Amino acid sequence: MTNPLRPHGQNRSPLPPAQSSADGVPSPRTPQSQREPAPPRAAAGSKPGAKQRDAFFDNAKYLAIVLVAVAHSWEPLKGDSRILEAMYTVVYSFHMPAFIIISGYFSRSFDMRADRLKRLITGVVVPYVLFETAYSLFKRYFDHSPGQEISLLDPWYLTWFLCALFVWRMTTPIWKMVRWPLPLALGIAMLASASPEIGDDLDLQRVLQFLPFFVLGLCMKPEHFKLVRRRSMRIASVPVVAAALVVGWWAVPRMNTSWFYHRDAAQEMAAPWWSGPVMVLALFGCSLLLTACFFAWVPGRRMWFTALGAGTLYGYLLHGFLIKGGDFWGWFDHAWMERPLGEIFVSALAAAAVTLLCTAPVRRVFRFAMEPTMDWAFKRDAAELARGREKNDKKNETGVREREKVSA
Repeated sequence: MTNPLRPHGQNRSPLPPAQSSADGVPSPRTPQSQREPAPPRAAAGSKPGAKQRDAFFDNAKYLAIVLVAVAHSWEPLKGDSRILEAMYTVVYSFHMPAFIIISGYFSRSFDMRADRLKRLITGVVVPYVLFETAYSLFKRYFDHSPGQEISLLDPWYLTWFLCALFVWRMTTPIWKMVRWPLPLALGIAMLASASPEIGDDLDLQRVLQFLPFFVLGLCMKPEHFKLVRRRSMRIASVPVVAAALVVGWWAVPRMNTSWFYHRDAAQEMAAPWWSGPVMVLALFGCSLLLTACFFAWVPGRRMWFTALGAGTLYGYLLHGFLIKGGDFWGWFDHAWMERPLGEIFVSALAAAAVTLLCTAPVRRVFRFAMEPTMDWAFKRDAAELARGREKNDKKNETGVREREKVSA
């Protein structure tokens, strides 16, 4: 019996094709079996054989990260503004759920294969350690907060998402195995919302309360996204969003905005324990409805910002330094910024800043922190080595045939 990892001339068994593992926030590449036939000519500037990205998901990721940055810029400004608070509430109800659903959708193929675990470590764990340290030092020295400690167990500001993404991704095989993954995830989120004993370690409240959106993404199929992108859905989304803004305006003096952060149990917000599970279900339904409206308006064709969708994690982690820096240094304290024109100016500035942070030059500068290769830290995978030998053998065989033809 032959070993398939050792070459035996023409009779050896072919190795499985190399597959690119998912990043921390997976690249939106349509699976091979779901792709449409390639056009006769490749797009200008594209490399032959390069994997095609789905423009819809790149567009959705970019637009979602713009909304994240804009909503963060509203936090120091909203004050007593009921209108801005209402808009803030509506945006907060769906911008992260949309991002998390996409992350779950492109985690469907994740397993415990060595190369995928390596990409998870280099694309999520390493950036979490670096940015959690950087944000803690930033707050300590620029906000004059000597008590701010560097603790990898207590994510500060934006780094909770990396911590959550790691936990969600590692549990993906479990959700693919159980019979009813979404009801189970909702049950866990409901129990977490009534359990203040969970504490702040690893921001587990957020990890568990946002879990249903990730599991929903795991359960979704391409036809589900096509369903919400129909023209009828785009038309129907207009009155739905308008109604959400009205409800948000009505709810401002009647509801605690902290419910939308999903970072506290009900008791920690001075609410009865039973309100936690009720709010989890209610907000899940509202978030899902508004996320569907958001997806309905995301263009499916290539736009000027489509390429920026590959750098949204850069924009997410880096824009926090601008928002928090502006808060520390009093940039938002000017009275004119709390007026409508000032709020529009800050919103446009935040959108432009996060757009620049998603561009290729910024990604090249910060790739050492966001996508380090770290080959020195990992053993070479046996299958990868065997594929390399097989490739070299084929090259040698081709060279021999060409020389034989020339000599003949």
